[in-house]
Amino acid sequence: MKRMSLYFTGPQKVELRKEDFPKLAPGHVQVRSLVSAISAGTELLIYQGQTPQNLLADTELAAISGSLAFPLKYGYSIVGEVTQLGDGVKEPWNGKRVFAFNPHESAFNADVKDVQLLPEDCIVEDAAFLANMETAISLVQDGQPLLGEKVVVLGQGIVGLLAIAILSRFPLDLFSVDAIGLRREFSKRLGAKESFSTEAVADIKVRLGAQGADLVYELTGRPEALNTALDLVGEHGRILVGSWYGTRQASINLGKKFHRGRIKIISSQVSQIEPGLRGRWDKARRFEQAWHWLREIKPSRLVTHRFQFSNAADAYQLLAGDAENALGVLFQY
Repeated sequence: MKRMSLYFTGPQKVELRKEDFPKLAPGHVQVRSLVSAISAGTELLIYQGQTPQNLLADTELAAISGSLAFPLKYGYSIVGEVTQLGDGVKEPWNGKRVFAFNPHESAFNADVKDVQLLPEDCIVEDAAFLANMETAISLVQDGQPLLGEKVVVLGQGIVGLLAIAILSRFPLDLFSVDAIGLRREFSKRLGAKESFSTEAVADIKVRLGAQGADLVYELTGRPEALNTALDLVGEHGRILVGSWYGTRQASINLGKKFHRGRIKIISSQVSQIEPGLRGRWDKARRFEQAWHWLREIKPSRLVTHRFQFSNAADAYQLLAGDAENALGVLFQY
């Protein structure tokens, strides 16, 4: 049996390769892919050659545990249907639809412990955003928003929009910032009180008042946006950085109010639970919430483009060159 797998082979180069299908191991299932979501953050960094080549892709996920050196397979949001069971796997798994943290490919094998069953009332295209939803929940938990706080979310890509949708359930003054009008419109629909362009920092500061923001989320993927976050946050406020910048760097102004204002800059990364939460939270509990909010928010409405897997290169060219019109991008198999 053969399968088609997507490889990043160099800066702005991807190709589909036909591979022999690996033997199905005991305790594993074979999955036929239905749809997968592109991560417009990490995958674009890889596509554009802006990731450290000697860095491991992920230390927590078996399917993408290698380095980020070219050529590599990558991707972590795929939904498919179980077509074959390895020894020791119970019959009820056969024919079930599952989510997996697996690279983009037409079929794959996975340990049954590493796949998640789709709830009966969750459609395939919503399920493809499970990883993004888990990240959004992690960001909200790490930021610890408090009643009545003024919160700004910089960056309204998929993760930023999902974070807005969850934060809008809190009693907050909630604002967002993005350069792209399409994203600002989605942001307001999902619960932002107002959404500003990146050129309207002065207007945001007026809305925030003299005290500034209590909490700013930096989700743009651009390191220079930290300066905007520092400009908007108030004294004793906090900035939560959910972006990963890869090899990109920028000059950050920490000489103005950062030290005297005792501003906190907090890193957030979804691979682990924040230490202060681990007594009561684990990955299983967070995924339970992610499935709930997928069905509540229905992120499939954020999909702007769907590509047949055979046209994968066109999808990355779109995301790299036409951000004005692209938001959620899916592969269909």
